[in-house]
Amino acid sequence: MTHLIVIGAGIMGACTALEGLKRGWQVTILDPGTPGGEQAASYGNGCWLNPLSVIPPALPGVWKKLPQFLLDPLGPLAIRWRYFPKVAPWLMRYLAAGWTEARVLRTARALRGLLADAPARHLTLAREAGVEHLIERKGLMYVWADRAGFAAEALAWRIRAQVGCSWRELDEDALRQQEPALDRRYRFGIMTDEGASCADPGAYVAALVALAQARGARLHRAAATGFRLERGRLRAVTIGEGEVVGDMAVIAAGARSKPLAALAGDDLPLESERGYHAEIIAPEVSIRTPLMPHDGKMSVIRTRNGLRAAGQVEIAGIDALPDWRRAEILRDHVIRTVPGLPAGMPAERVRVWLGHRPSMPDGMPCLGLASASRDIGHGFGHGHVGLVGAPRSAAIIVGLLAGEVIPESAVFSPARFMS
Repeated sequence: MTHLIVIGAGIMGACTALEGLKRGWQVTILDPGTPGGEQAASYGNGCWLNPLSVIPPALPGVWKKLPQFLLDPLGPLAIRWRYFPKVAPWLMRYLAAGWTEARVLRTARALRGLLADAPARHLTLAREAGVEHLIERKGLMYVWADRAGFAAEALAWRIRAQVGCSWRELDEDALRQQEPALDRRYRFGIMTDEGASCADPGAYVAALVALAQARGARLHRAAATGFRLERGRLRAVTIGEGEVVGDMAVIAAGARSKPLAALAGDDLPLESERGYHAEIIAPEVSIRTPLMPHDGKMSVIRTRNGLRAAGQVEIAGIDALPDWRRAEILRDHVIRTVPGLPAGMPAERVRVWLGHRPSMPDGMPCLGLASASRDIGHGFGHGHVGLVGAPRSAAIIVGLLAGEVIPESAVFSPARFMS
């Protein structure tokens, strides 16, 4: 029986394990942490399952803002000065990926194929895991102060339309009916009924790993350190002093995948986009629909635990200390967005968190087979679409390991960084 070793118990690892089990393979999941725990990127994300998340982070002209990214440590996207020399090559690729509208459109087409049916895929998985209640099909909403704000983002929305995304506009009256708790400075909105959300991503990932275990997967609490290869074939994944013997492996270790990818023969430009959240416990008022205020560059959503504001991009590496002022900015903005909340929110009612989005510079994941062995697959680098994109991504990488031809996978191949 084929033995698949999945390195990482995050959302990508959980979905990959389930895909392997569907094929009748033996599956071992390696991760030193607790599935769905606070150390995992999925735990603290913005909870959106958004098929419209097809636009790469960089758009034409964003290079003009690079000085601002360096000078404003608390801006929506900030780069720490000390880290700039190390991240500069990644940033050049990041800017190049969105240099022209044609490049953005190419990325959007690829991501649309990955995300279009994501809410349905997640709902199916949640039902199988017995946590259907965690996937909510209420739609997703973007809001602006006026229609001019939306028009200023015309390029992104034009490209979304070109790749098949759908939405409806909400004027001020419709916006009030949809979201009466929203501050009145917002007078125009976009509602996408395609979208869904996850009320507790940490619990969801934990449930999927538990489902994999119930179907026969083994969870081994250890960190992968490398691979034992013989004539290009995988024989085992090493774990400190020992090893786990297996036939195939998928690297799904999130922002910590880069060293393993290098050991599998591929030097890939993976970077951590550090993200924060602030979650208000037992909010006095809440919202009906997950929303994204344009002026806050954040998602706001009611979770099982409270009202969460998530966002921010900080380029500082994995090991730098948190700057909790960034979480405080999110807290203050959500209070202004939902004015029924008290301005003087006690500190004990706000939980803050920092996590690491594993990001490739072009905004697309790395899905493909390793150079050193076709028994090893790369399954990481989703950036802002890790939660939503994991089910289809897992199906792609497992299919490639099984020897299938998957034409749509070519655009996500690690080979795109080898030229």
